[in-house]
Amino acid sequence: MLKKLSVTLVLLTCILIGACASQKAPAEAALKAAEDAVNAAASDATKYVPDQWKAVTDALAAAKESFNKGDYKAALAGAQDVTQKVKDAAAAAAAKKDQIVKAWNDMSAGVPGMIEAVKSRVDILSSSKKLPAGLDKAKLESAKASLAAASQAWGDASEAYKAGNVSDAASKAGVAKDKAVEAMGTLGMSVPSAAGAPPAGK
Repeated sequence: MLKKLSVTLVLLTCILIGACASQKAPAEAALKAAEDAVNAAASDATKYVPDQWKAVTDALAAAKESFNKGDYKAALAGAQDVTQKVKDAAAAAAAKKDQIVKAWNDMSAGVPGMIEAVKSRVDILSSSKKLPAGLDKAKLESAKASLAAASQAWGDASEAYKAGNVSDAASKAGVAKDKAVEAMGTLGMSVPSAAGAPPAGK
């Protein structure tokens, strides 16, 4: 009886080992595919959807941990989940990037012209012997300060864009736009609608 039981246990162990071995290769391949997908999407995803991307890297780490513990079924399921999460994050990052690029394009079409208009107005007023009604020297100096800040911010935005950091460029362009609008308001100038606006959350 004991001999028969021992043989049965040995056979069962062999079956379980074989089953585990048969799951190891698919799990390993799925993890490799998931890791390749993560590496391919990481650049834009970390930049545009960092919170969503953290869930991806956490899921990959959990799948690897399952594999290392020998739980190949969980590792396979985890790797497949990571692959789907990568697709979702990549799509979200692409949409966010498009939104930011559009905001940059809108502002680059309007903000430089606003800054130039303010500069022209400031130059005229600075050389004028008498300021118009509603505008005193203090307001003119305030407008000059806003103009300087707008020019600096736009220069920084342009450099960021040239460096390929569109998100930072759009954010700095938004600062430039706000300062230009501030100066225009101080000087009593009308603000063109073509100035554009910074992206939501920026």
